This record gives sequence, C-alpha cells and structure tokens, in this order.
Amino acid sequence: MSEKRVQEYSASIQHTLTQIVQQCNVLSEETIRWKPSEAEWSILQILSHVKEATPYWIHEAKRVIEKPGSEWGRGLQEPNRLAAVANPDALSVSETIAGVEALIGYVRAELSEFSEEQLHIESPHRNFAKFGNKQVSFIIGHFIDEHVAGHLKQIQRNLDKLAKVN
Repeated sequence: MSEKRVQEYSASIQHTLTQIVQQCNVLSEETIRWKPSEAEWSILQILSHVKEATPYWIHEAKRVIEKPGSEWGRGLQEPNRLAAVANPDALSVSETIAGVEALIGYVRAELSEFSEEQLHIESPHRNFAKFGNKQVSFIIGHFIDEHVAGHLKQIQRNLDKLAKVN
C-alpha cells in the first residue's frame, strides 16, 4: 500500500471523525456512558480520549517538522492522556461530542499547513529509539488516522456488547 498524501490523510481523519460524531449524536446518554466492563472504556471515555489525543499528535508532528531529529511521543501513563478518561462522570456528553466535532475543522486547518516534503522528515520516538527514526507521515498515519479509525471500531464493539446484554 502506498503512503498517503497530506490531503488524503486529512480527508480520511475528517471522514472518520464525522462518522464518530454522526454515530454518537443518535445515541442516548445512557448508552454513551455505559461501560462494557471495568477494564474497558465507555463511549464517552473513547470520545474524550480522541478529543485529547488528536491535537496532541498533530502538535507532535509539527514539533518534529520544526526540530528534525528531536524525540517525539509519549507513554501510556502520560498525565493528560490519563486525565481525559479518568473521571467520565464529570464529562458532559454534549460538550465532548462537540469537542470531537470541532476536531474536523481543526484537522483540516492544521494539516493544510503541512507540505508533502515535510511528511518525510524523520525523528526517533522517545520510547522506541532502538527501532530507528520514523517519518512525520508515520505519526499522522499511525497515531492519528489509524488511531481514530480504531476508536470508531471500539465504539461499535461497545454497541455490539450492549446489544447482547439488552
């Protein structure tokens, strides 16, 4: 499979975010807050995570472009990542969905500033430097495009699990 261009990444991410918003806009608050198990996130937590992670990874890609060779990334225990899912009872469903919806324009605007050449700038991940450098296209493709698509599938899995218990 060939590597996507900036515009293709942007369109793909925007499309997936739109699908997430459309799917969640028709769900009840009870469904969005339902947790399949203690170990799994509710749809609300998934939305909150997407809302926090997408700007984080765009910022990381921009940072690599500004300082090629600088380490990028974060660990699973990063405080902002954990805070996004830590207290779902304090989250507003409508505000969280609106925040994900706002990402559509944010992604379009931010990625429009990237050039095709910038996709090839390389830097090491702070946790996996032993694997060598990764291009900006990897950050956008894996940590944003594939990541958001994976969370759309996670939302559907939650809905499938809820349908089995009802």
